[in-house]
Amino acid sequence: MTLPNQRWHNSGPERLYVITAGRSRPPEEAVVDLVTLIVARATPQPSMQPEHAAILRMCHAPLSVAEISAHLSLPMSVVTVLLADLLATDRVEARAPIQAARLPDLELLEAVMHGLQRL
Repeated sequence: MTLPNQRWHNSGPERLYVITAGRSRPPEEAVVDLVTLIVARATPQPSMQPEHAAILRMCHAPLSVAEISAHLSLPMSVVTVLLADLLATDRVEARAPIQAARLPDLELLEAVMHGLQRL
């Protein structure tokens, strides 16, 4: 039985080589990580590589690189190369993930609470 996220293994490494045009990693300036959010800035064109078009279709709302990799059933390394292509042509935008709100310092909260109690 083939797992859905392992489908690329069945087609062999040749398919991955063709998809990335032989590149194994994106250029240094296009580094993205698993949690980088990707948003499409363009629509797919008929002449585009199918994987590029699929990324543009699925990223109408922000998706993480990990989610894109899972939806396409492609390894992370292949997805980052494809995203580098789209970033270089301004077809997608990469956004840092939304940071969790930082809570105020516990000591500050205690000082405010004690000050309010003294009133």
